[in-house]
Amino acid sequence: MLAFIKACFAGPLNTLLTLACLALLYLAASPVWSWAVTNATWDGNAQACRTAGGACWAFVREKFWFSIFGLYPYEERWRPATMIVILVAMVLLSTIRRFWGRWLLLGWAVAAPAMWLLMQGGVFGLPFVQTRQWDGLTITRIIAVYGLVLGYPLAIMLALGRSSELKLVRWFSTAIIECVRGVPLISLLFIAAIMLPLFMPQGVTIDCLMRVLLVYTLFSAAYVAEVLRCGLQAMPCGQYEAADAMGLSFWQNMRRIILPQALTISILSQVNTFIGLFKDTTQVVVIGVLDFFTTLRAALGDPNRLGFPTETYLFAAFFFSCCALP
Repeated sequence: MLAFIKACFAGPLNTLLTLACLALLYLAASPVWSWAVTNATWDGNAQACRTAGGACWAFVREKFWFSIFGLYPYEERWRPATMIVILVAMVLLSTIRRFWGRWLLLGWAVAAPAMWLLMQGGVFGLPFVQTRQWDGLTITRIIAVYGLVLGYPLAIMLALGRSSELKLVRWFSTAIIECVRGVPLISLLFIAAIMLPLFMPQGVTIDCLMRVLLVYTLFSAAYVAEVLRCGLQAMPCGQYEAADAMGLSFWQNMRRIILPQALTISILSQVNTFIGLFKDTTQVVVIGVLDFFTTLRAALGDPNRLGFPTETYLFAAFFFSCCALP
């Protein structure tokens, strides 16, 4: 930091440029601060917001819980709130290396169906809530986390299959990856929502959210598989030769030597892919699933709060930025 400051004021020209940039930043930040903080309305109706002339954060505050829970029954909102807490706790535990192991896998195996049952109800005296009422941040978290968690093992298998020496396995894995990556997510969602029910036997239906999760899982697996394949290709040939010299089988070699190193090498690319896939959850609106961003857009239709889209979109941008920080 100190070296950066010295570089900014190293010589007359650098000092002049630094002062000019600071002046421009002040001129730009001053009206923004006045609009966002000084003249902002934090509590009040639309008329109070228009009178103040600043940002109407009262609108965001009023619609905050709607953006989190959507149309989920008001008296049952403790269930998605509990689900979000469990989900965040499991994700945080998964980021701590010392918790990696069988107990973490067992925890996910128990938490995943438990969270689904908690949301859906119909057991243990919980009222049944249809999936079309799962909206807002709740549905965004469900699609992103369930899709990535379920797609990760499939991505590993596809990456190993595409790197396999068996032609049939390699061709099959390559076909799946290229076909999925070559089609936009919106097209796959339309196929799952409109065409998939036409191929089902009469009387057999698949819940819309389950179809979304199926498509998102396959889509995320195809993209993550290519990242993992790059990690496998980055491994030195000596690692494979050493494993063969020790007499390890293919699966022992992958599990104990190759995969741990390949996953570590590609961790940064995986994080970038996960962030992109998380932001892609906003596309589920095309088939009628209301995610976090869509509930905020729906809130803009309130006739008593018309005319404040900037604050809404800034709040959405702040949320997605916070989710992308890791």
